[in-house]
Amino acid sequence: MKMCPVVHFEMPAEDKKRMTEFYTKVFGWQTQQLGKEMGEYVVVTTTETDENRMVKAPGTINGGFYQKTEDKLSQYPSIVIQVDDIQAHMKIVEDAGGKISGKMEDIPGIGLWASIIDSEGNRISMLQPHKR
Repeated sequence: MKMCPVVHFEMPAEDKKRMTEFYTKVFGWQTQQLGKEMGEYVVVTTTETDENRMVKAPGTINGGFYQKTEDKLSQYPSIVIQVDDIQAHMKIVEDAGGKISGKMEDIPGIGLWASIIDSEGNRISMLQPHKR
């Protein structure tokens, strides 16, 4: 099986403004607050990207901050793993003892995204990027 790379990280925030200021001050990260149509997600840039928003330096990733909620699965950081065929991988997840958490979503300009629970109860996500 082809290896699927980690391409993004996500971290919960009780106060996204405070968290944004912390990571900007401590690590020099750049942030962009998205609107309600994107769940008020904060896009985090940790490394230089090209015109397609792909990282230039191999081995680096960017991420985002989401609103922490009472849902225990939203309490911890998560990683996003890139796959070629998200539908096929959703079946592989279930066959391997994992669970699909919610519905697959189309993130405009990015790709198809699905949250899953692995065999140990960890929430991670998969992303099938749109073809460019």
